[in-house]
Amino acid sequence: MARLNLTLACWDYDRTRALADGSVTADGIDLNYLSLPVEETFFRMLRYREFDVAEMSMSSYCVTLMRDPRPFVAIPVFPSRMFRHSSIYVSTAARIAKPADLAGKRVASPEYQMTAPVWIRGILQDEYGVAVDGVTHVTGGEEEPNRDEKVKLSLPPRIRLERIGPDQTLSSMLATGEVAALFTARMPSTYRTRPNDVRRLFEDYVPIEKDYYRRTSIFPIMHVIALRREVYDAHPWAAASLYKAFCAAQRACYASLDTTAALKAMLPWLTAHLEEARALMGEDYWSYGFHANRHVLETFLRYHHEQGLSSRLLKPEEMFAPETLEQFRI
Repeated sequence: MARLNLTLACWDYDRTRALADGSVTADGIDLNYLSLPVEETFFRMLRYREFDVAEMSMSSYCVTLMRDPRPFVAIPVFPSRMFRHSSIYVSTAARIAKPADLAGKRVASPEYQMTAPVWIRGILQDEYGVAVDGVTHVTGGEEEPNRDEKVKLSLPPRIRLERIGPDQTLSSMLATGEVAALFTARMPSTYRTRPNDVRRLFEDYVPIEKDYYRRTSIFPIMHVIALRREVYDAHPWAAASLYKAFCAAQRACYASLDTTAALKAMLPWLTAHLEEARALMGEDYWSYGFHANRHVLETFLRYHHEQGLSSRLLKPEEMFAPETLEQFRI
């Protein structure tokens, strides 16, 4: 029986490298692994559906679940996770000393539906009382002008949304104080080039993020892996096959990081970082799978709905191919 040829677009992660180099294979599938920057992958998949399988912004994916028919089907693999207290940048001109000072201000994000800002807005509302409709949201290119939302949005009137001009960038507007804050996945260039004008809201963010995890057990999920609907409908078995392969590649990464004879990453205290992460978050600190992450997904879906990005509150089960929700046992 011929193997299924699929093209996968995904960034060059240590946890997926075994798929890229072929040391881990998916049952019945030959993968053509394209290592692409996440912004390029998201744009090409969401706009043009160029790939059979792709890494995808979790928020963008959830927006597509509001469409009929739904264009994609995800599997519970999360190649990107990140605590986001470190991703809130403020203009010194705005004199933002604490989260509550953001109320009533112009707050920017490259795209309103980006996953990182969804998490940031939700955390600011839950933890610090900064309501999503208590600020004016400003969108546009962070470093290059004319960035648009990758998926069309239909937001409720209570969400105030403005587009920046055709020659403006959010990074420079943050430095000049034209926006008070920037919620973003990528560090703005002006954080380094204009340190007197741009700073983090939480400069000492690691203790804050660790405390957040201790209280919530949430390690925010940024991205999922999604199949084009046509691929899934024609080959429903491929969802479970891909899920197994991603899990195997992740296990290989865990084992690789455990090597102490020589450091696998250019971090001087890599072993100490691993020991610290496991002490706080457990052995499977970067967990895949549905059940281990249900509480994280429920929180994100609540934020997504509260911020006007989904017209109804989605259930976590709706996000993934049903074949990947449960695993066989012996």
